[in-house]
Amino acid sequence: MKIDRFVEIIDSDFYTGVPDSQLKPLCNYLMDHYGIDPKHHIIAANEGNCTALAAGYHLATGKVPVVYMQNSGEGNIINPVASLLNDKVYAIPVIFIIGWRGEPGIHDEPQHIYQGEVTLKLLEDMDIAAYVVGQDTTEEELQEKMKEYRNLLAEGKDVAFVIRKGALTEAPKVNYHNENTMVREEIIRHIAAATGEDPVVSTTGKASRELFEIREGNGQSHKYDFLTVGSMGHSSSIALGIAINKPGQRIWCIDGDGAVLMHMGAMAVIGATRPKNLVHIVINNGAHETVGGMPTVAGELDLVEIAKACGYPKATRVASFEELDQALEDARNYGDLSLIEVLCSIGAREDLGRPTTTALENKKGFMDYLSCL
Repeated sequence: MKIDRFVEIIDSDFYTGVPDSQLKPLCNYLMDHYGIDPKHHIIAANEGNCTALAAGYHLATGKVPVVYMQNSGEGNIINPVASLLNDKVYAIPVIFIIGWRGEPGIHDEPQHIYQGEVTLKLLEDMDIAAYVVGQDTTEEELQEKMKEYRNLLAEGKDVAFVIRKGALTEAPKVNYHNENTMVREEIIRHIAAATGEDPVVSTTGKASRELFEIREGNGQSHKYDFLTVGSMGHSSSIALGIAINKPGQRIWCIDGDGAVLMHMGAMAVIGATRPKNLVHIVINNGAHETVGGMPTVAGELDLVEIAKACGYPKATRVASFEELDQALEDARNYGDLSLIEVLCSIGAREDLGRPTTTALENKKGFMDYLSCL
């Protein structure tokens, strides 16, 4: 279905969400038509944040908002849906548009498999009526479903459109870029060289894929790395848990700006706990680059000052490989918790592969290595 017709049939003038590659036609449409406009389109930190923001929009306007997200974000909306939106509480109507990763019968990455299996069940459990939109869904069918949904929305119910791969088409092209010069894969190559045989926890998306390929290219073992292929926003907390329990071993976390924003409270906990053996590296390109390049608000934030305010005793920002190498060496020798923010360009190789080991193999190899330290 053409994206402009899909949006016309939904007929809402406010969208908020977290970008998803399966919803790229919608994301590009919104960026092309609205950009980031508080009156019409806001990219939020996480899906629960979106849901509450949508509730505020409805309270102020009486109109029905749209929240878009990948199905992995369903977990983040459970609390506000159940205790805020539900018609047994405030009866706030919201239309959810959800990209269906890991749909049963469709090959996908391991982190999407179980989430894909329970996508529709979770919506049912949250009392959200769901309609699956596929490549064969007609405009007439969508119009009929939307007519039915408007009756539910008028009763304070919530509804969802679950979008199959390839269901939305003819998105406008949008060029996402920034002025930074360092490429993420080369940044990670420098980090891998600096960390040596220290354990590394890497964040969701292309960062972990690039780290895996760098190890392959170097002929290195993957036992040093825990690749957080799912659970966006939680890599730093995983690294904290490891650092606390391996106090004699330096632990490195390769994080991303979108992931940091998604669960920023983790930085406050890390700073309060202050593990002296943890180095937190945030690669900041100001974008959700793994799922298409839509902007985050991190380009407008001072993550160094935020880290210091959270209790990190040392934090620095780097914008060149010379500065990066110096910061990595300093962190290695510092002997206390530190953060390095690395300013990064947007983009990756078209032929970037994916890990060839399973998630369970990754976990076992990493745990076996940790047990020897």
